[in-house]
Amino acid sequence: MGEAIGEILPSAVAVAISPVPIISVILMLFSRRAGTNSLVFLIGWLLGLAAVGAIVLAFGDASSSDGGASTASGVAKLAIGLLFIGLAAGNWRKRPGEGEEPQMPGWMEAIDGFSAPKAFGVALALSAVNPKNLGLTVVAASTIAAADLSTGEEVGVFAIFLLIAGSTVAGPVAYYTFARDRAQVTLDRLKTWLIANNSVVMAVLLLVIGAKLVGDGISILSG
Repeated sequence: MGEAIGEILPSAVAVAISPVPIISVILMLFSRRAGTNSLVFLIGWLLGLAAVGAIVLAFGDASSSDGGASTASGVAKLAIGLLFIGLAAGNWRKRPGEGEEPQMPGWMEAIDGFSAPKAFGVALALSAVNPKNLGLTVVAASTIAAADLSTGEEVGVFAIFLLIAGSTVAGPVAYYTFARDRAQVTLDRLKTWLIANNSVVMAVLLLVIGAKLVGDGISILSG
């Protein structure tokens, strides 16, 4: 179980430092429905990750008797690693030029008027549909499925993944709830920095994680 936890930590951390959901929840904390929408967003974020993990774990458990889980893990890591390297190149090309003002996506600019269902839907899309977070969750869950753990151990390891992956969305919500006056200045600075450096952060993150996944995938499939 300890080995499985160690193997899923990089994926969990990579999901946790995704700039877009952090920016989104901070914007919601400064919106007209701050309390409701930020909490609903957090729930949707965690449920999206949990749903992907549950599906992959169920598939992995069904195929584990013939060694299929290990093969599936290798294929998933190789394919997702190559995808991430391609996405890294795309994000690097999209980085703002010198003196250029970074622009937020249109849907982010409309967050102030979001209803709770829309906040929930955006969170689900960012966690369960976004290629980076979807891919990392698939990798983590397939790694757990290939580790020959009991059902309870699988649930425990994936719960740790969720705890780490959700920490950077839960953190601003908790900070705002218990220290609202101080939180506004700190979170606004964090949001500004993330918007300005989103493309560079994502490019470096995707390249590093992608290269590691390709190496892991090749190692598993050639073992």
